[in-house]
Amino acid sequence: MFCPNCGASVQGRFCAKCGTSVDAAAAPPPGAQSYNTGTAPGAHPYSAPVATAGGMAPNVAGALSYLLGFITGILFLVLTPYNQDKFVRFHAFQSIFLNAAWIAFWIVETIIMMMLPWGLVTVLSLVAMLLSLAFLGLWILLMVKAYQGERFKLPIIGDLAEKQA
Repeated sequence: MFCPNCGASVQGRFCAKCGTSVDAAAAPPPGAQSYNTGTAPGAHPYSAPVATAGGMAPNVAGALSYLLGFITGILFLVLTPYNQDKFVRFHAFQSIFLNAAWIAFWIVETIIMMMLPWGLVTVLSLVAMLLSLAFLGLWILLMVKAYQGERFKLPIIGDLAEKQA
């Protein structure tokens, strides 16, 4: 079960991350199987994750929205079971905005490198390679955080994604 407020995984009646009350007495979603833990009389039933059309949990869909950049971001915004989940929508929009910013950076960098003399182009190429490695690390971090069920927000892009989700 995931928190409706922050999207974190919930064990029990309250979200450990934001403290939002999760109504455990609500009926499980259609298609979910209910199991009783049997620990105590009146124990809350465990509801198994709902298999969507693709059979993916929201954390897997959120992580995959970063896989091919804006292509998978758009794909998860279009596919019916995922475009209604706020967690998946947030990560899809963040993926789209991050890759749009990276493409814009790459275009500006290319234009600047065409105007500079050869010596400065060499130095700028080394800086660009370091920035590319940093982007790769950020891309992997975002996929891991989404897979862990966290809503990891980037400073400017994350705010835009949150407004759209």
